[in-house]
Amino acid sequence: MANSSDRIAQELMRQHRQREKFKTLAPTWPVNDLDDAYAVQARFVDLMRAESAAAVAGYKIGLTSKRMQHMCGIDHPIAGVVLADRVHRSGAKLALADQVHLGLEFEICTRLGRDLPPGGAPYDREAVADAVDAVCAALEVVDDRSADYAGLDVRSLVADNSWNAGVVLGEFKTSWPELAPVEGVVRRDGVEIDKGQGGDVLGHPFEPLTWLANHLAATGRGLRAGEFVMTGSLVTTRFPSRPEQYGFDVSGLGHVDVTVG
Repeated sequence: MANSSDRIAQELMRQHRQREKFKTLAPTWPVNDLDDAYAVQARFVDLMRAESAAAVAGYKIGLTSKRMQHMCGIDHPIAGVVLADRVHRSGAKLALADQVHLGLEFEICTRLGRDLPPGGAPYDREAVADAVDAVCAALEVVDDRSADYAGLDVRSLVADNSWNAGVVLGEFKTSWPELAPVEGVVRRDGVEIDKGQGGDVLGHPFEPLTWLANHLAATGRGLRAGEFVMTGSLVTTRFPSRPEQYGFDVSGLGHVDVTVG
Protein backbone atom coordinates (compact mmCIF):
# COMPACT_ATOMS: atom_id res chain seq x y z
CA MET A 1 0.00 0.00 0.00
CA ALA A 2 3.04 2.31 0.42
CA ASN A 3 3.18 3.50 -3.19
CA SER A 4 -0.60 3.81 -3.40
CA SER A 5 -0.70 5.76 -0.13
CA ASP A 6 1.82 8.25 -1.45
CA ARG A 7 -0.02 8.73 -4.74
CA ILE A 8 -3.37 9.22 -3.01
CA ALA A 9 -1.87 11.59 -0.43
CA GLN A 10 -0.32 13.63 -3.24
CA GLU A 11 -3.75 13.76 -4.88
CA LEU A 12 -5.29 15.04 -1.64
CA MET A 13 -2.62 17.74 -1.44
CA ARG A 14 -3.51 18.77 -4.99
CA GLN A 15 -7.24 18.85 -4.21
CA HIS A 16 -6.66 21.09 -1.22
CA ARG A 17 -4.37 23.46 -3.13
CA GLN A 18 -6.97 23.72 -5.88
CA ARG A 19 -9.77 24.12 -3.30
CA GLU A 20 -11.77 21.32 -4.89
CA LYS A 21 -14.97 19.91 -3.46
CA PHE A 22 -14.55 16.79 -1.32
CA LYS A 23 -15.14 13.61 -3.27
CA THR A 24 -14.96 9.88 -2.71
CA LEU A 25 -11.53 8.48 -3.57
CA ALA A 26 -12.84 5.20 -5.01
CA PRO A 27 -12.84 3.91 -7.67
CA THR A 28 -10.19 6.18 -9.20
CA TRP A 29 -8.09 6.11 -6.04
CA PRO A 30 -9.09 2.87 -4.31
CA VAL A 31 -8.86 2.70 -0.53
CA ASN A 32 -10.06 -0.76 0.35
CA ASP A 33 -10.58 -0.52 4.11
CA LEU A 34 -9.95 1.66 7.14
CA ASP A 35 -6.39 0.38 7.52
CA ASP A 36 -5.69 1.66 4.01
CA ALA A 37 -7.41 4.94 4.85
CA TYR A 38 -5.25 5.52 7.92
CA ALA A 39 -2.14 4.64 5.89
CA VAL A 40 -3.10 7.37 3.40
CA GLN A 41 -3.81 9.75 6.27
CA ALA A 42 -0.34 9.15 7.75
CA ARG A 43 1.30 9.94 4.42
CA PHE A 44 -0.96 12.97 3.89
CA VAL A 45 0.03 14.30 7.31
CA ASP A 46 3.71 13.74 6.45
CA LEU A 47 3.29 15.82 3.29
CA MET A 48 1.50 18.61 5.16
CA ARG A 49 4.24 18.62 7.79
CA ALA A 50 6.94 18.78 5.13
CA GLU A 51 5.19 21.78 3.58
CA SER A 52 4.55 23.65 6.82
CA ALA A 53 7.43 22.41 9.03
CA ALA A 54 4.80 21.95 11.76
CA ALA A 55 5.05 19.36 14.51
CA VAL A 56 2.22 17.09 15.64
CA ALA A 57 0.51 18.92 18.51
CA GLY A 58 -2.31 16.48 19.18
CA TYR A 59 -5.20 14.51 17.76
CA LYS A 60 -8.88 14.87 16.98
CA ILE A 61 -11.51 12.20 17.43
CA GLY A 62 -14.67 12.57 15.44
CA LEU A 63 -18.11 10.95 15.39
CA THR A 64 -18.26 10.14 19.10
CA SER A 65 -21.80 11.41 19.70
CA LYS A 66 -25.02 9.98 18.33
CA ARG A 67 -25.86 13.37 16.83
CA MET A 68 -22.62 13.54 14.85
CA GLN A 69 -22.85 9.89 13.80
CA HIS A 70 -26.38 10.49 12.52
CA MET A 71 -25.25 13.63 10.68
CA CYS A 72 -22.51 11.74 8.83
CA GLY A 73 -24.18 8.34 8.57
CA ILE A 74 -21.18 6.65 10.25
CA ASP A 75 -21.57 4.71 13.49
CA HIS A 76 -18.04 4.64 14.90
CA PRO A 77 -15.28 7.08 15.91
CA ILE A 78 -12.56 8.28 13.56
CA ALA A 79 -9.21 9.93 14.27
CA GLY A 80 -7.07 12.65 12.75
CA VAL A 81 -3.89 14.58 13.49
CA VAL A 82 -3.70 18.23 14.58
CA LEU A 83 -0.58 20.12 13.51
CA ALA A 84 0.97 22.83 15.67
CA ASP A 85 0.46 25.60 13.11
CA ARG A 86 -3.30 24.99 13.30
CA VAL A 87 -3.61 25.52 17.06
CA HIS A 88 -5.32 28.76 18.12
CA ARG A 89 -6.16 30.26 21.48
CA SER A 90 -9.56 31.44 22.62
CA GLY A 91 -10.45 34.76 21.01
CA ALA A 92 -8.91 33.81 17.67
CA LYS A 93 -10.19 35.31 14.44
CA LEU A 94 -10.63 32.91 11.52
CA ALA A 95 -11.22 33.83 7.90
CA LEU A 96 -14.03 32.02 6.11
CA ALA A 97 -12.02 32.37 2.92
CA ASP A 98 -9.19 30.23 4.33
CA GLN A 99 -11.31 27.08 3.97
CA VAL A 100 -13.55 25.73 1.23
CA HIS A 101 -16.40 25.23 3.72
CA LEU A 102 -15.49 26.03 7.31
CA GLY A 103 -17.27 24.27 10.14
CA LEU A 104 -17.04 24.53 13.93
CA GLU A 105 -17.43 21.71 16.44
CA PHE A 106 -17.79 22.10 20.21
CA GLU A 107 -15.75 19.78 22.37
CA ILE A 108 -13.97 18.86 25.57
CA CYS A 109 -10.22 18.65 25.02
CA THR A 110 -7.86 16.56 27.15
CA ARG A 111 -4.10 17.00 27.62
CA LEU A 112 -1.73 14.17 28.48
CA GLY A 113 0.56 14.48 31.47
CA ARG A 114 2.45 11.29 30.67
CA ASP A 115 2.98 8.96 27.74
CA LEU A 116 0.59 6.21 26.75
CA PRO A 117 3.02 4.05 24.73
CA PRO A 118 1.92 1.25 22.43
CA GLY A 119 3.50 -1.31 24.73
CA GLY A 120 0.99 -0.46 27.45
CA ALA A 121 -2.05 -1.41 25.41
CA PRO A 122 -4.77 -2.43 25.68
CA TYR A 123 -5.73 0.57 27.79
CA ASP A 124 -8.88 0.90 29.86
CA ARG A 125 -10.54 4.15 30.89
CA GLU A 126 -8.98 4.13 34.34
CA ALA A 127 -5.45 3.93 32.94
CA VAL A 128 -6.15 6.66 30.41
CA ALA A 129 -7.79 8.93 32.98
CA ASP A 130 -4.71 8.62 35.16
CA ALA A 131 -2.59 9.99 32.29
CA VAL A 132 -4.71 13.13 31.77
CA ASP A 133 -3.30 16.20 33.48
CA ALA A 134 -5.68 18.90 32.17
CA VAL A 135 -8.91 19.50 30.28
CA CYS A 136 -10.52 22.52 28.61
CA ALA A 137 -13.41 23.73 26.52
CA ALA A 138 -12.41 23.77 22.86
CA LEU A 139 -13.58 24.21 19.29
CA GLU A 140 -12.49 22.12 16.35
CA VAL A 141 -12.22 23.83 12.99
CA VAL A 142 -13.14 21.49 10.13
CA ASP A 143 -13.22 21.88 6.38
CA ASP A 144 -15.61 19.39 4.80
CA ARG A 145 -14.96 20.98 1.39
CA SER A 146 -18.72 21.12 0.77
CA ALA A 147 -19.07 17.35 1.02
CA ASP A 148 -22.30 15.58 0.15
CA TYR A 149 -23.30 13.87 3.41
CA ALA A 150 -25.64 11.45 1.68
CA GLY A 151 -23.63 8.26 1.43
CA LEU A 152 -20.47 9.81 2.90
CA ASP A 153 -17.55 7.39 2.49
CA VAL A 154 -15.75 6.98 5.83
CA ARG A 155 -12.55 5.76 4.14
CA SER A 156 -12.25 8.93 2.09
CA LEU A 157 -13.06 11.05 5.14
CA VAL A 158 -10.37 9.35 7.24
CA ALA A 159 -7.79 9.58 4.44
CA ASP A 160 -8.43 13.35 4.31
CA ASN A 161 -7.21 13.60 7.93
CA SER A 162 -10.81 13.45 9.12
CA TRP A 163 -11.28 17.02 7.85
CA ASN A 164 -9.27 18.69 10.61
CA ALA A 165 -8.40 22.30 9.83
CA GLY A 166 -7.36 23.34 13.34
CA VAL A 167 -8.47 23.81 16.92
CA VAL A 168 -9.25 26.72 19.22
CA LEU A 169 -8.37 25.95 22.83
CA GLY A 170 -9.68 27.50 26.03
CA GLU A 171 -7.64 27.62 29.21
CA PHE A 172 -6.58 24.19 30.42
CA LYS A 173 -7.77 23.29 33.91
CA THR A 174 -5.72 20.91 36.06
CA SER A 175 -8.72 20.08 38.23
CA TRP A 176 -12.19 19.44 36.88
CA PRO A 177 -15.62 18.13 37.86
CA GLU A 178 -17.05 14.76 36.84
CA LEU A 179 -17.15 15.18 33.06
CA ALA A 180 -20.15 13.08 32.03
CA PRO A 181 -22.80 15.46 33.44
CA VAL A 182 -21.12 18.78 32.55
CA GLU A 183 -23.18 20.95 30.23
CA GLY A 184 -21.74 22.62 27.17
CA VAL A 185 -23.66 25.61 25.82
CA VAL A 186 -23.08 27.01 22.33
CA ARG A 187 -23.81 30.68 21.64
CA ARG A 188 -23.77 32.54 18.35
CA ASP A 189 -23.43 36.30 18.64
CA GLY A 190 -24.37 35.91 22.31
CA VAL A 191 -27.56 33.92 21.72
CA GLU A 192 -27.80 30.28 22.84
CA ILE A 193 -28.29 27.98 19.85
CA ASP A 194 -27.46 24.49 21.14
CA LYS A 195 -26.18 22.50 24.09
CA GLY A 196 -25.00 19.05 25.07
CA GLN A 197 -23.40 17.11 27.89
CA GLY A 198 -20.01 15.49 28.40
CA GLY A 199 -21.69 12.10 28.46
CA ASP A 200 -22.89 12.60 24.88
CA VAL A 201 -19.48 11.45 23.60
CA LEU A 202 -19.52 7.68 24.13
CA GLY A 203 -20.78 8.16 27.68
CA HIS A 204 -17.73 10.10 28.94
CA PRO A 205 -14.96 12.14 27.23
CA PHE A 206 -12.33 9.67 28.47
CA GLU A 207 -13.96 6.87 26.45
CA PRO A 208 -12.98 8.39 23.07
CA LEU A 209 -9.52 9.01 24.50
CA THR A 210 -9.27 5.34 25.46
CA TRP A 211 -10.37 4.37 21.95
CA LEU A 212 -7.65 6.59 20.45
CA ALA A 213 -4.89 5.25 22.71
CA ASN A 214 -5.72 1.71 21.62
CA HIS A 215 -6.18 2.71 17.98
CA LEU A 216 -2.72 4.29 17.89
CA ALA A 217 -1.17 1.37 19.75
CA ALA A 218 -2.48 -1.01 17.10
CA THR A 219 -0.31 0.81 14.54
CA GLY A 220 2.75 0.95 16.78
CA ARG A 221 2.22 4.54 17.88
CA GLY A 222 1.31 6.08 21.19
CA LEU A 223 0.23 9.30 22.84
CA ARG A 224 2.92 11.51 24.31
CA ALA A 225 2.98 13.77 27.33
CA GLY A 226 2.02 17.29 26.33
CA GLU A 227 -0.15 16.24 23.41
CA PHE A 228 -3.84 17.10 23.47
CA VAL A 229 -6.81 15.12 22.23
CA MET A 230 -10.13 16.56 21.06
CA THR A 231 -12.79 14.08 22.17
CA GLY A 232 -15.61 14.87 19.74
CA SER A 233 -18.38 17.41 19.36
CA LEU A 234 -21.22 17.45 21.87
CA VAL A 235 -23.51 18.98 19.24
CA THR A 236 -23.74 18.95 15.45
CA THR A 237 -21.33 20.99 13.35
CA ARG A 238 -22.11 24.63 12.68
CA PHE A 239 -21.17 26.15 9.32
CA PRO A 240 -20.86 29.95 9.47
CA SER A 241 -21.66 31.68 6.18
CA ARG A 242 -21.10 35.27 7.31
CA PRO A 243 -19.16 37.12 10.02
CA GLU A 244 -20.22 35.69 13.40
CA GLN A 245 -18.89 35.15 16.89
CA TYR A 246 -19.22 31.73 18.56
CA GLY A 247 -18.79 31.00 22.23
CA PHE A 248 -18.78 27.66 24.03
CA ASP A 249 -19.18 27.43 27.81
CA VAL A 250 -18.65 24.15 29.64
CA SER A 251 -19.74 24.06 33.28
CA GLY A 252 -16.74 23.69 35.55
CA LEU A 253 -14.26 23.94 32.64
CA GLY A 254 -14.62 27.44 31.32
CA HIS A 255 -15.11 29.26 28.05
CA VAL A 256 -13.72 29.36 24.53
CA ASP A 257 -14.69 31.67 21.70
CA VAL A 258 -13.84 32.46 18.11
CA THR A 259 -14.79 35.08 15.54
CA VAL A 260 -15.19 34.11 11.90
CA GLY A 261 -15.45 36.52 9.03
